[in-house]
Amino acid sequence: MHDVLTTSIEFLKGVGPQRAELLRTELGISTFGELVQHFPFRYVDRSRFHHVSDLHEEMPQAQLRGVLGPLRMVGEKQGRRLVSSFTDKTGAVDLVWFKGARWLQSSLKPGHEYVLFGKPNMFKGRFNFPHPELELAATWEQGLEAALQPVYSTTEKLNAKGLGSRTIWKLQKALIAQLSGQLPETLSHELVEWLNGVGREQALRQVHAPQDQPRLDAAVKRLKFEELFFIQLQLLKQKLQLQQSLRGNVFTSVGDHFNRFYSEHLPFALTGAQKRVVKEIRKDMGSGHQMNRLVQGDVGSGKTLVGLLSMLIALDNGFQSALMAPTEILAQQHHATITRFLEGLPIEVRLLTGNTRTAERKSILTALKMGEVHIVVGTHALLEDRVQFNRLGLVVIDEQHRFGVAQRARLWAKSEVPPHVLVMTATPIPRTLAMTLYGDLDTSVIDELPPGRKPIRTVHRFDSSRNAVFGFLEEELAKGRQVYVVYPLIEEGDPEKMMGKELKDLTDGFESISRRFPLPKFAVSMVHGRMDQVTKDYEMARFKKGETNILVATTVIEVGVDVPNASVMVIENAERFGLSQLHQLRGRVGRGAEQSFCILMTDEKLGNDARARIETMVRTNDGFEIAETDLRLRGPGDLMGTQQSGLPELHIADLIADSALLQQARQVAMRLLDKDPELQAPENAIIGRSLAERVKGKPVWGRIS
Repeated sequence: MHDVLTTSIEFLKGVGPQRAELLRTELGISTFGELVQHFPFRYVDRSRFHHVSDLHEEMPQAQLRGVLGPLRMVGEKQGRRLVSSFTDKTGAVDLVWFKGARWLQSSLKPGHEYVLFGKPNMFKGRFNFPHPELELAATWEQGLEAALQPVYSTTEKLNAKGLGSRTIWKLQKALIAQLSGQLPETLSHELVEWLNGVGREQALRQVHAPQDQPRLDAAVKRLKFEELFFIQLQLLKQKLQLQQSLRGNVFTSVGDHFNRFYSEHLPFALTGAQKRVVKEIRKDMGSGHQMNRLVQGDVGSGKTLVGLLSMLIALDNGFQSALMAPTEILAQQHHATITRFLEGLPIEVRLLTGNTRTAERKSILTALKMGEVHIVVGTHALLEDRVQFNRLGLVVIDEQHRFGVAQRARLWAKSEVPPHVLVMTATPIPRTLAMTLYGDLDTSVIDELPPGRKPIRTVHRFDSSRNAVFGFLEEELAKGRQVYVVYPLIEEGDPEKMMGKELKDLTDGFESISRRFPLPKFAVSMVHGRMDQVTKDYEMARFKKGETNILVATTVIEVGVDVPNASVMVIENAERFGLSQLHQLRGRVGRGAEQSFCILMTDEKLGNDARARIETMVRTNDGFEIAETDLRLRGPGDLMGTQQSGLPELHIADLIADSALLQQARQVAMRLLDKDPELQAPENAIIGRSLAERVKGKPVWGRIS
């Protein structure tokens, strides 16, 4: 199997060196194996015909049978094109070709009956078909190979070189014929039977040349299951191996630091969800194996407090802890929060970032090495070789997807026994993504807000309602509250503005808000990413102290800002933000006991996706529901950022549409490993070999350490 599938694509009949290079550069296809996994993205039922009278603009394509009219060239130079008409018993449509006109004029036969296939468009009240496929009806009847014809993704460059969808289909059929009998099974006999007896070669044959819809459906299910099953099997097997091979420090004590903080300094009663997660963490850290746990919690759910309680358990057992955040502002926020929580307790907490002054850095490094610092909060600066610990027992990583695997692994070298690892994220991860990205981790969810927090009320307002919105802001300011106003741009010269997008910009917004809310009654400040750190910190500090009433900002305030008195978040051009970002911005308010509001300002005209995002934000505060909607709208790669997410490449399965099958695949993999962890039983030998083949030379998905 391996040798055949790694054969260069140029050796397939009909390809050759030039086409092979095009397939490689345009579609990333270099081998037989990569071509056979270039699956159709849809199928066309070529047995079904429409009449001209059936056509409507929403049709993705239509197939007609009728008579081709006279051909004629019209227009001059760049606008020159070949046009004709096509008529059936219910009406007529126009045909137009902008390329290949001479060849078409010589090969098409006006007055003859043809089968037409293409996308109908409306132009000046009449349907036309640009660049339709045309085949003489008699030829079509003789050559109809399959009612269901696959459609493959291709590119303009490939089409221009004769490698359109139909040509790729012909190559696939030639390849399947050549590989006949050389595609061994990858699943056990039991699993093949469970999948309606569809073997691998049979599934590939049906997907590329389906005989009918039922057999195609069974083949697609088989291939999707196989893809998802091996991803889950790899993750779960890796998790099992880590648990068996990596010992961890045993934290059995819950002592004075934890108990004194819990009884005397806890800022509010823990929610049931927080208590549950702390128990899960305690169990992990006392198991003798290294903890690898992901804690998901919505904005304001109290993840930092859970992280702190875990660090106090480490301290009670004689170990230090490190909390690593992706940005300086977030590290500062964590340091300030933890310091405030621990005030009056004999616990040394220090902050180490890239901007820590030399003398202070030297003092921190010495104290860390001597064991005099119990908790260090920092950024990537914690990864530097000169940062050494006395006894590092726990690493807490905030917003883990912002750090690379290699970066995180550098923390391992700082402890003889691998430290326990606790990952926290305020970005709710849909269940399907969590199973795929973090399938080798134990997962906890904090799904309750602390007592006293009121749900944020979110409303949508058009630009035409701006005066009414300003009136509402004035009412809130009169109560002593504070307001955020967030813009997507900084100044008029930004690239998006240059591209003609009608976006509000920060500097104009700051000036108009300052005019509407003038000194001395109101104070307005501005923060954006191009400010130097000192100025940014100064303006943020003024807002936090209540010295300014309104903070006009870009998304630099998305994380790391905690101002309980701020009760209103106004997001300008809300249609320009993703759902996850809107949710994060909204989470900057609602951090006090008072009712808070989020106002989404948009233009009157909204696209379908933008409207769906706005409606979702207005309907719910549930971060997990929002994440699921975001996944449906944007797809997993866009949602997580393909470079950072480590998402495995999926050739046929879809994490959104196939979430139920993903769950099934994970359950099957778990049952299999429970019975046969090493996949050594004779009936599982095929699966073991297939897994080894798939993981050879590939990165490990989802590993956090």
